[in-house]
Amino acid sequence: MADAHAKPQHDYHLVDPSPWPIIGSISVFFMAIGAISWMHHMFAVAPLIFFAGAIGVLYTMASWWRDVIREAEYDGYHTRVVQISHRYGMILFIASEVMFFVAWFWAYFDVALFPSDVYQFARTELIGGQWPPAPSADGVKFRGTFDPWHLPLLNTLILLTSGTTVTWAHHALLHGDRKGLIQGLWLTVILGALFTCVQAYEYAHAAFTYSGHIYGATFFMATGFHGAHVLIGTIFLIVCLGRAYKGHFTPTHHLGFEFAAWYWHFVDVVWLFLFVCIYVWGGGTPLPH
Repeated sequence: MADAHAKPQHDYHLVDPSPWPIIGSISVFFMAIGAISWMHHMFAVAPLIFFAGAIGVLYTMASWWRDVIREAEYDGYHTRVVQISHRYGMILFIASEVMFFVAWFWAYFDVALFPSDVYQFARTELIGGQWPPAPSADGVKFRGTFDPWHLPLLNTLILLTSGTTVTWAHHALLHGDRKGLIQGLWLTVILGALFTCVQAYEYAHAAFTYSGHIYGATFFMATGFHGAHVLIGTIFLIVCLGRAYKGHFTPTHHLGFEFAAWYWHFVDVVWLFLFVCIYVWGGGTPLPH
């Protein structure tokens, strides 16, 4: 009987039957039902349903990716042809993420470029026919914008520096320098976490709210989803850091780290567009610190 874990004699990987797609689907379903019910106060147990689904999703992610790592590192299934297919898949995934953010930029510019559209009477009344909007009558929903040369600039420098450190880690890996790889990953993870902390502090001191005002809605959706991507990318890099300690990556076989670096550079580029378009171009007159 052939060894089930022997290196395949062909270039293509035929995936073994896996329980994770159906378990992940069920978990996502429960998480969505729990979140919707919780937001609408439908059931007392809605938070429990949501967290049960979230735990199921996290467990599925960890287990599924563990299986993929095993296929790559121990079973030898990730041949050159399979790696090319994976690269195409990651490129398409990042392309879909680009279009995801295009939607938020579209929503922002639709209002910013046409604040007094003759066909949008409610919009004109809401924002005073100008962009950034006039301060709201209640003095709560919108009082002013952020100073782009304060916390936003700090976060820009943090994220650009993290792009440099992850490139350093990649360069070290290509030259067989495992110590440099680990140091670069540590610095990138720390900078990613620092970015998240600064953004949380910024949100806590915002002079506008998410609900009841179009500026807050477009601002928090665009920057908030970017912040979520930074958090996901940081977790991605933490996983790579753990794998680096285990010696998984080699100069010729490091697809997991390469994808993490691609994703992180994508996050950097999106932030530059957010900083220029929302914080600088659409900044208006910020409130004093």
